[in-house]
Amino acid sequence: MSSHAVPVDPRGIARRIAVPRVGASALATVGFAALLAAAGLVGQGGLQLGPLTTVEIPYPCSNAEYEAAMGAAMESARQAGIEAVAFGDLFLEDVRRYREDRLRGSGITPLFPIWGTPTDVLARDMVAAGLRARLTCVDPRKLPAAFAGRDFDAVMLDDLARLHPEIDPCGERGEFHSFAYDGPMFARSVPIRAGDVVERDGFVFADLTLGQSG
Repeated sequence: MSSHAVPVDPRGIARRIAVPRVGASALATVGFAALLAAAGLVGQGGLQLGPLTTVEIPYPCSNAEYEAAMGAAMESARQAGIEAVAFGDLFLEDVRRYREDRLRGSGITPLFPIWGTPTDVLARDMVAAGLRARLTCVDPRKLPAAFAGRDFDAVMLDDLARLHPEIDPCGERGEFHSFAYDGPMFARSVPIRAGDVVERDGFVFADLTLGQSG
């Protein structure tokens, strides 16, 4: 997401990462060190973001447990002077409505700066702008497992459009999840090292860990 898309001082936007206390989340397969390295390197042109904090959730995690943990995190953010949370949602109305409902009356404003952007255009614009990302999780019920571990690049987007036109190119319906490790929003690239490709909890994962800086 480009910083100009957020219409408030970014220092007033909460940055939160929900991480499982134990085990591996069905939707995340990136080493925690790599995740924190990426979060810490986001910043372009002297952009100063709010502090990064983590929110621990159990694994497996019920919806009630997740909502309790995130509710506490939002209250902590509000007390610290945080004004808004920016979400990268694109078109799923039920997801947006859920976020708005959970934040209503909290004192935290939900922002959706890229809502409604055509996802085929957005995906190619991000790649053209220099974003580098790796597919770390694939739902094999929607997309072949072989896509796990692939680079999110023009070749992959061409393959999706040609072979799987029903798949959203940004994975908005949960077809895949990715890890961004370089791009114009990063102060420098995050070194990553590919791990095993495994199947667990009904998903196919391409594990990533923090590599050595070049």
